[in-house]
Amino acid sequence: MEHPLSSEKFASWVSAINGNGNVVNLFMDYETFGEHQWADSGIFEFMRALPEKILAHPDNNFVTPSEAVKLYPSMGEHDAHNFYSWADEERDLSAWLSNSLQTDSMDKLYQLREAIFKTKNKKLIQDWRRLSTSDHFYYMCTKWFADGDVHKYFNPYESPYEAFIAFMNVLADLKFRLEIFNRENIDKKRNISKTTKSIKKNTPKKTIKRK
Repeated sequence: MEHPLSSEKFASWVSAINGNGNVVNLFMDYETFGEHQWADSGIFEFMRALPEKILAHPDNNFVTPSEAVKLYPSMGEHDAHNFYSWADEERDLSAWLSNSLQTDSMDKLYQLREAIFKTKNKKLIQDWRRLSTSDHFYYMCTKWFADGDVHKYFNPYESPYEAFIAFMNVLADLKFRLEIFNRENIDKKRNISKTTKSIKKNTPKKTIKRK
């Protein structure tokens, strides 16, 4: 009865919940499509058809988490004392922050954050944000056994240490670009200041004659 799962069937499950809440949460990793579920499973055709099937019901729409927060009132509080994740046996943040490679690279990255955003330079900010992608720190994980095998499978580097070196090299380049940007910006302001002073100095003063 459940298999194969069609977009029509999934949409009917979503619509059946209408009236019993505000939001149906759909959380999936991008790697679900084409990695965990290969193309020959029909996953791409399923996802391509799903929005139309969901929206066929007049009460359905799509919103982001931020939009849902604005649209609907809070229904209560969840008291979470720790961070949670889907990763590894611990289901915590240790996949990304459990060794000195990860913590050092993360610290160095966030030490640059304020200075990077202060520049208001779109390219610098974009590159900083890309470096904050969790995969970079995932590749530096040094766990063993089953968890280690999973990390190794997804890691494009030969070892966590190579991932760390590559990341720190790119971060050093970003820091160098930041220094150049700030230096050029200072020089530009100095030149503008000199030009302004020169214009004021060479502009003849107007004498106003009183009748």
